[in-house]
Amino acid sequence: MSDVRHVLVLPDRDAAEEAAEALGERFGIDEEPQLVRDALAGEDDAEDAQWLVVLRDDSERLDPAELDAFAGEWDGWREEP
Repeated sequence: MSDVRHVLVLPDRDAAEEAAEALGERFGIDEEPQLVRDALAGEDDAEDAQWLVVLRDDSERLDPAELDAFAGEWDGWREEP
């Protein structure tokens, strides 16, 4: 079993929370994704933070292109490893 992770980059906390909830419904994710605040370099203001949704895909069944399109629904993208 491998340790494959996908990282979705989203513009704010609300988008990240909504996307994390929708992941289970859309893709049948069993494990809850991890939400991480990613402050932009040199910025202390919470307004300038992106949020990351990190999810494990040990079975490698998730299509990266589908995840990228999914993140795009919240003006985000899937980060390439």
